[in-house]
Amino acid sequence: MKAAVVTFPGSNCDRDLAVAFERAGWDVVRVWHKDADLPRGVDVVGVPGGFSFGDYLRCGAIAAQSPIGSAIKAHAGRGGYVLGICNGFQVLTEMQLLPGALMRNAGLKFVCRMVKLRVETTDSAFTAEYARGLEITLPVAHHDGNFTIDADGLKALQDQDRIALTYADNPNGSMADIAGILSENRRVLGMMPHPERVVDPVQGGTDGAAMFKSLLGGLALA
Repeated sequence: MKAAVVTFPGSNCDRDLAVAFERAGWDVVRVWHKDADLPRGVDVVGVPGGFSFGDYLRCGAIAAQSPIGSAIKAHAGRGGYVLGICNGFQVLTEMQLLPGALMRNAGLKFVCRMVKLRVETTDSAFTAEYARGLEITLPVAHHDGNFTIDADGLKALQDQDRIALTYADNPNGSMADIAGILSENRRVLGMMPHPERVVDPVQGGTDGAAMFKSLLGGLALA
């Protein structure tokens, strides 16, 4: 199975994301933001964390207009899988592949620490290897991670079981403690915490590894 990891000017987690995919058994290709097309045979696109284009205008807004953006949206439109982490989550909301917006943290400060999360659904290729209700620990590092959505949008996420992860101790004021959400077809996941930073014991934990293995197994069976 093939994963494409995108790099924008200002991305700083693209290598970490590529390594996390590789450790789980993925064939990984790297893609530059000016590429107009994804490589053939790509199953999942990883949109990494960082500060794309310096977070000018709105976080992820400029990256969403990059040439590769159209290819990512077309991939998702065909039912392809997309994983957006931190700044990648912001990019996916700017592409309107996911609802809502990531606003400035409620405390108006950059938050960088380990946080406890609760797995809210296992009904996705991203989370099937976890147990519903399982508490995991992943790092966060963001200034604009406060997930915000209107009341109707929140109800849709809740009613459709599309909230993938919630914070046990909300670090940013995110509505309903939301840390990650799924698209309507459950093939696009956006999340603020960084699973790619905890896939090896030397990183201080391995709670993120199951996400990349889960996705590989789910696609292999599809």
